[in-house]
Amino acid sequence: MLSQFKRLPVIILLAIIPVLAVWAPFFFNAKGVLGVPIPTGGMGTIVQNYDGPLYIVVAKTFYNPELIKQNFSFDLPVEYYAAHFPMFPLLIRLVSLTGLWYPYSMLVLTVFTSIIALWFFYKYAYDFVSKENALWLTAVFALFPARWLIVRSVGSPEPLFLASIVASIYYFQHKKYWLAGIFGAIAQLTKSPGILLFVAYGAAVSLPALKHAASTSIQKLFDRFEFKSYPLLLIPFALIAVFFIYQNRLGDFFAYFNSGDNMHLFFPPFQIFNYAQDWVNTHWLEEIIFVYMFGAFGFLQLLKQKRFTLASFMGIFFAVTIFISHRDLLRYSLPMVPFIIIAFEKVIGSREFRYVYAFLVLPIYLFTLAYISQNHMQISDWAPLL
Repeated sequence: MLSQFKRLPVIILLAIIPVLAVWAPFFFNAKGVLGVPIPTGGMGTIVQNYDGPLYIVVAKTFYNPELIKQNFSFDLPVEYYAAHFPMFPLLIRLVSLTGLWYPYSMLVLTVFTSIIALWFFYKYAYDFVSKENALWLTAVFALFPARWLIVRSVGSPEPLFLASIVASIYYFQHKKYWLAGIFGAIAQLTKSPGILLFVAYGAAVSLPALKHAASTSIQKLFDRFEFKSYPLLLIPFALIAVFFIYQNRLGDFFAYFNSGDNMHLFFPPFQIFNYAQDWVNTHWLEEIIFVYMFGAFGFLQLLKQKRFTLASFMGIFFAVTIFISHRDLLRYSLPMVPFIIIAFEKVIGSREFRYVYAFLVLPIYLFTLAYISQNHMQISDWAPLL
């Protein structure tokens, strides 16, 4: 444990330095970086990135319809905010008690939860993968993929979501089920796909026992189940709690499912290639195939390596992604990234990959600047958001 804490300052730097590098051109109002134009909005461009301002609305109103209508001019129905789960907004509100304006409280929270995400990834890699490569794998996770660096650099719940998932799985594998359940509940309170973690745990707990069902008595089969894992029930309880909040604030227990066009699951699978879909609206989709490739290959690698807990999560999460029809599929796939890195640990630890990674740093940085520069909301009145 002490040897791990010695790495904490390095991990903090791995989390913070790339974000500061992304912020710098906006903070100093640079006109451009190596040909990438930078908007003139300064740090406002960072704060305006989707869906940061919408989480600030929830942080300031906690889903109160009247407050939303009276104070915010976004052309959205109040039910739309039910798609933004409460944990991230509540923490923004908590950080704002220090005196920081809400937009900067949101950025501070995003950076802090990024540190936690990298820290728990390092701990997992150190304890369960490779002590020698744990720090290097964490360095890769700090920047890759670029979409992960983007959400770490703007107001986003993804770092909190990933931190909670990795922490929960870390404690689950150490059989510390209360901590696994608590962090799993935090993940569920942060984003709706958190329930998939509970499904993955159900598979990880039940499948080892069920594979002996044909040759084992009912009593022995019953004894094989890990009933000490009952604190994992905190995860579905957290989801029910969110729905009760919606009932209390919005008058609709199922407000999440009535929040407009936020449901991106479609049958049959691969509807993302329907370029006429509202949230697709383009035929430039070839990189989606690479997302599927890494997801499927990562899952099979984890199975081959007998990392059954990770494989359960990867398999269930990946199975859901093939039904998602949204241009930004990579953002929805980010929870798989830590475990894909673990699946390919030997390749990523090689000298050749280190050269490739060094080569990719600049393209990742430039893509991040370009994406953030274009992916922001138009805000005419900042006063209600401060």
